[in-house]
Amino acid sequence: MIEVLVVDDDTRVARVNAAYVEKVPGFHVAGEAHSAAEALRQVEELPRLDLVLMDHYLPDETGLAVVQEMRRRGHETDVIMVTAARDISTVQAAMRHGALQYLVKPFAFAGLRAKLEAYAELRRALDGGGEAEQAEVDRIFGALSTPSEPELPKGHSPTTAELIRQSLMNAEGPLSAQEIAERTGVSRQTAQRYLKLLERTGRARLTLKYGDAGRPEHRYVWATRA
Repeated sequence: MIEVLVVDDDTRVARVNAAYVEKVPGFHVAGEAHSAAEALRQVEELPRLDLVLMDHYLPDETGLAVVQEMRRRGHETDVIMVTAARDISTVQAAMRHGALQYLVKPFAFAGLRAKLEAYAELRRALDGGGEAEQAEVDRIFGALSTPSEPELPKGHSPTTAELIRQSLMNAEGPLSAQEIAERTGVSRQTAQRYLKLLERTGRARLTLKYGDAGRPEHRYVWATRA
């Protein structure tokens, strides 16, 4: 098993990301951290750690500063940046500090799964040790190349999709399209359309609430909470 530390300042997001990791065969969450200090402590204390999913925006320091300190202390644990930071200077700094991958928030499970599967393929490529011919070198470097997450269907807004996603992630239980509409300010029809998309892609699950009469009410819950 590949042991993973999930670092994110938002405890709910950390739980969702940890649940995503656990859904990928061969990966196990060794711990969660919500600050730079906590991340460094767990890097030091965990009996085994292979990979860190590192948020950049932490309350006491940046994720890249944590990576720098890890390297200064001699920890060679692999790092994948998982962050909303998308400015080129941060991306470039992540590369220079040895981050293997960079996943921009928001993302769906498929996006993280692709990165983790590519990382697992890289580890398999490196397991043999010894020397490598050019073809093998190309295969090793190519192992981290993953296709981009599919774009939203035509007519769907990334901003609206993120509003709906965050509402479901932050909910304590299943929500109806009407409740989502009230929380996000979109129309009920729009909320219903995005909820159906999330259900089709496996990111939300449909539950039914039966009343005294009439058809059951459709309610949705974020998949990792179901």
